Amino acid sequence: MPLVGTGELVAEARAEGRAVAAFNVITLEHAEAIAAGAEAADAPAILQISENAVKFHGGRLAPIAAAAVAVARASSAPLALHLDHVESVDLLHAAHPEGFSSVMFDASKLSYGDNVKATAEAVRWGHQRGIWIEAELGKVGGKDGEPPLDAHAPGVRTDPAEAAVYAEETGVDALAVAVGSSHAMTARTASLDHELIARLREAVPVPLVLHGSSGVPDEEIRRAVAAGMAKINVGTALNTAFTRAVRAHLDADPKVVDPRKYVRPARDAMAATVADFLGVVSGAVSGS
Repeated sequence: MPLVGTGELVAEARAEGRAVAAFNVITLEHAEAIAAGAEAADAPAILQISENAVKFHGGRLAPIAAAAVAVARASSAPLALHLDHVESVDLLHAAHPEGFSSVMFDASKLSYGDNVKATAEAVRWGHQRGIWIEAELGKVGGKDGEPPLDAHAPGVRTDPAEAAVYAEETGVDALAVAVGSSHAMTARTASLDHELIARLREAVPVPLVLHGSSGVPDEEIRRAVAAGMAKINVGTALNTAFTRAVRAHLDADPKVVDPRKYVRPARDAMAATVADFLGVVSGAVSGS
């Protein structure tokens, strides 16, 4: 089916008191798995390509974006295309011709004033082209190339009053906030600050986004959605499922050389992981 706008999916989810899940795309198989998982769960999803993934593909956005678009259009599930954790202005500007309906512009490494200035400019550029812009305030650590960050360290979490001012000054469409999760976690042991999520939801007029959700237990995600999170980002959990399946197949058959033999079960494992997370997000609505 045709691509759906990220803003549309998030707005629908938020209006119904639920969230939409966004999954990182690194390879074609990631995109195929996300589509298959969404179809199995009968739920919408967002395919997101990060700046780090673009770097992995030699700095070329077009090939992996075209693959994701083709997979989404061939799927029966409502799927959107999102460009994630973009620090490069050049990459931001490449989003529109490649079919992205949204970009997460990440100026979180800058000082507050410079963050506001850069993000406001990204928002102005994006809105002129109908692109929905997400930003980040606070420090959600664990991104590739960054030193480890304690998600519970003083000054790390997003302040509701500052977030309200930031949203107004930048004009962003959604805000990723630091509430206890961290990127690249392989164990689901994160403990979220649900009181802070509720305060942020009350203070900030735009949808809230939870990054680093791979390390968050199911019940914590359900509670986060109930408290006000509207977009749930998942990446590492797919890579964990993929690698575990590949390793198991190669251990069972050390002589195999055809990558299709071990990539197929790895893709299936990612699809099952996608369906599971989508079930958790929808479970937050029903309270199951």
